[in-house]
This record gives sequence, C-alpha cells and structure tokens, in this order.
Amino acid sequence: MIYTNSPLIQYTKISPNKTAPRKHNIDTITIHCMAGNLSVETCGNLFASPSRKASSNYGIGSDGRIALYVEEKDRSWCSSNSANDHRAVTIEVANDGGADTGWHVSDQAMASLIELTADICRRNHINELRWKADPSLIGQVDQQNMTVHRWFAAKACPGDYLYHMHSYIADTVNRKLGTAQDTAPISPSAAPPGFSRRAHSSLCHLPGALCRRPENIRRRQLHSNLAEYLLSGSPYR
Repeated sequence: MIYTNSPLIQYTKISPNKTAPRKHNIDTITIHCMAGNLSVETCGNLFASPSRKASSNYGIGSDGRIALYVEEKDRSWCSSNSANDHRAVTIEVANDGGADTGWHVSDQAMASLIELTADICRRNHINELRWKADPSLIGQVDQQNMTVHRWFAAKACPGDYLYHMHSYIADTVNRKLGTAQDTAPISPSAAPPGFSRRAHSSLCHLPGALCRRPENIRRRQLHSNLAEYLLSGSPYR
C-alpha cells in the first residue's frame, strides 16, 4: 500500500511520537478534540516533545487551518489503543468552547474536518463512512468505521459536541463521496438533547452546546444546514 498525505494541509510539523510504519491499512477515522482552543502551531509544538508521548495524524484549528503531525504511512499515538491507531487516521480538532459546551468546535473547523475526512476517504479507498455509536463494533469496518477515544480510555474525548455530530459528519462526507443513502425520518426521541422542531427557525437547539442562549449561537449558516439536516430525516446519534 502506497500512502499519501492530504493536499489540504497548510502547516507541517512532524512529531517524533509515532510508530513507523503503521501495521494495518487505513480503514477507520478517529476524530479527537484538543480540549482547548489551540492553534495548529501550538498543537504541533506539544506533539513535538518526546516526553508527551502523544500525537495525531492531523490537527485542525478553530480558524479551519489543517496541519500534518504524523504522515499517514505511520501510526500516531492518539487513541490509547495501538490496534485502533494502526488502522485509523486520527484528527485533533480545536475547541472554541469549553467543557460546559461539550467542547464545541467552530464552523470553520467543522467545515475543514468534513473536507479533510472526505479527502482521506477518497485516497484510502474508503467508499462510505459508517457510524452507529456502538463500541461493540470496533474493528468491524463493514458496519462501523469511525471510532472515538472515549471507547478506549476514561476520557470525554471527542467531547459531547463532536460525538453527537458523528452521524452528521458521516452523512455529509458520504454525500461528497457520492454514497449517501436515503434514510427514514427521525422521531423526536432520536433527536439530540435540546433539539426541537423549532430549530429550523430559531437555530437555538444544537447538540452538545449551550445554544439555548443567544450569545452561544455560532455562525448561523452551518447551524441552519444542521437544522435542515435534522429535519430532513437523517438519523442522528
């Protein structure tokens, strides 16, 4: 397998914290949160320290810039699980909100995350992203090929905001890959906490964030798209 790196990267700082080469073909995506509003440079500096014994393949800042820290041919030290990281591309995403927002991420970061994930899938022949929020399916990539750090360690990562956005991310990436499928309408009980059918007009009910308060509403365009997505009938976990 010949591995390449994303052409979307805007900053590179290769970490010494890695296993080279990886021992499994890439077939999984693992999204992490930085638990802080770090720039890609600051995150790269942290991963540059051998004493931290941590890294990720990519990082995304709140400004949407994308960084490369560990080449895709190598395994990052990111998810507290060697088997997962040998098969996964790991992506750290900066947070523009704290723990009380479920570690919210900016619209720019979310847009870049979707573009980067779609690019990773195309180059590694992942035809469809699958997410069922089920840790019992780890490694069964024909059923689920997204994993989260909290399944492997006692951590909140990737934060409730990104965790509850995984179906949205998978669906949006699959539309870019041309493999999105029609789905049955969601019921109110399947919607994320705080969502109501008034969201389409009020844009104040978003998962994992304190969006009931007007001051916490992030740039409205992405949230409008999310409300439309939730109302369109796509499943949401």
